[in-house]
Amino acid sequence: MLKLRKPEEVVKVVKSGDWVDYTSSLGKPVLLDRALAKRRDELWDVKIRGNLIDGPIEVAECDESQEHFIYHSWHCSTYERKLSDKGLCYYIPTVFHNNAAYYEYFIKVNVVMVSVSPMDKHGYFNYSVNTGVAGPIARRADIVIVEVNEHMPKIHGGYDECIHISEVDYIVEGDHEPFRDIPPIKPRSVDRQIAEHIIPYIVDGANLQLGIGSIPNAMGELIARSDLKDLGMHTELCTDAYLELYRSGKLTNKKKNIDRGKGVFGCAIGSRDLYEWLDDNHGIAAYPLEYVNRPSVIAQLDNVVSINSCVAVDLYGQVAAESAGSRQISGTGGQLDFLTGASASRGGKAFICMSSIYKGKSGNIHSNILPQFNGDIITSPRSQVYFIATEYGVVNLEGKSTWERAEDLIHIAHPDFRDELIKEAAERKIWRRSNKR
Repeated sequence: MLKLRKPEEVVKVVKSGDWVDYTSSLGKPVLLDRALAKRRDELWDVKIRGNLIDGPIEVAECDESQEHFIYHSWHCSTYERKLSDKGLCYYIPTVFHNNAAYYEYFIKVNVVMVSVSPMDKHGYFNYSVNTGVAGPIARRADIVIVEVNEHMPKIHGGYDECIHISEVDYIVEGDHEPFRDIPPIKPRSVDRQIAEHIIPYIVDGANLQLGIGSIPNAMGELIARSDLKDLGMHTELCTDAYLELYRSGKLTNKKKNIDRGKGVFGCAIGSRDLYEWLDDNHGIAAYPLEYVNRPSVIAQLDNVVSINSCVAVDLYGQVAAESAGSRQISGTGGQLDFLTGASASRGGKAFICMSSIYKGKSGNIHSNILPQFNGDIITSPRSQVYFIATEYGVVNLEGKSTWERAEDLIHIAHPDFRDELIKEAAERKIWRRSNKR
C-alpha cells in the first residue's frame, strides 16, 4: 500500500510554523505524537490543537520552552488541565456547535493526525468516539494522516463518522497499548442529594444530556433505580452513566422525535465496558457536534433534560463552569448549547448543578454562591440560565428579576452563608426590604 508509512517518516511532512491537529479524546495519534516529539530540535513554532485528550502528550512535555511546540486545547481534560497549570497548554474559547464552522471559515490546519479503527472492506476508516470533531478538521487539513489503532471501537453514525482511503494522504500502523480503563467517578453523598432534587422534574420518554463528573453519574445511578422508562440519549459526551441506564432497561430511545431508536452522541470517554457497549452497536449513532449540539436540533426533541455542573454562581445568576479565577479547569463545551436547546424543547429543562460549598486549601469552608463575580470567566450569562440546583434544592431563574434571583439563590445556599449573602445583596440593591429571611 503506497500510503502506508512508518511514523518517523510521516512526521517529516510537518514544517516549522505549521498548525497540527490531534482532534479529540481517543483520537490522539499516540505513535505519531511520539515520533513528532523526537523532531523537536529540527522544528520551530509548531502549534498543536487537541481536546479532552488523556496523557501523555509528548510534544507538550518535551519542550517547556515552547520554542518548538505549543499545545492548545478546545476543552481541557484532567491531564490537559495539569499542562495548563504548568503553562504548557493554552485554552481556545469555543461553543461546541460552532466547531465545524470554526474550521470551515476561520482556522488553518496544515496537518491532521488522527487515530482511527482498522479499515473495512470498503476502504473506510472509522473515527469512532472522535466523530464529534474529526470530520470537519480532516476536510480542512492540507495533509491527512490516519493512525490505525487496533483497539478503537467501531461506531455507527449519522454522518461524518468515517473517512475513505481516497481522502487520506498517509496511513500509519503499529502496536498500541489498550485504552486506560477509566472507572466512573463515584458520586458523593452531596451529589446524590442534588440528584434527588432533580429527579421529580424528569418524565417518561425524556431525552437526557448528562455532562461529565460526579453529579451526572449520581443522576444516572438514581434514574437507573427509578420508575422512569423509555428514556432517550442526545448528548455531546457519552459516559458510563448511559451504560448504567441501558443496563437497567431505562434507555430505549423509543420516544425520540428524531433519531428514533438511536442514542446520539458526539464524543465518548469512560471505561472499557463503555467502549465495548458502543462498538458496532446499531442502537447508537455518533454525529459531529455541529449536529448534536446545535440548539435547533436539540429543540426538535421533546422533554430534553440537560444536566451540567459548574464551579460557582453569583447572585445575579451568572455561571462560572470552566475556570477557578483565571485557572482553566475545563471549557465552555456544550453548556450554552444545551441551555439554549433544552429551553426551546417542548417540556425541556436545563439544570446547572453544584455543591453549595467547597473546602479551601487551608481547610476553611467557602460558599459556591457568591455575591458577584470579579474577574472570573463567565461560561453562561444570566440571561440564559434556567434551573440551578444544590443540595438544598432547585430554583428556576427564567424570567426572574434581580431581587427574585438573589432571593432564590440565597434560599439554596448553605445556611452558614445566607445572612452574609443577604447583606451583600442589599448593598448591591438587589434585595427587597420585604424579602423573606
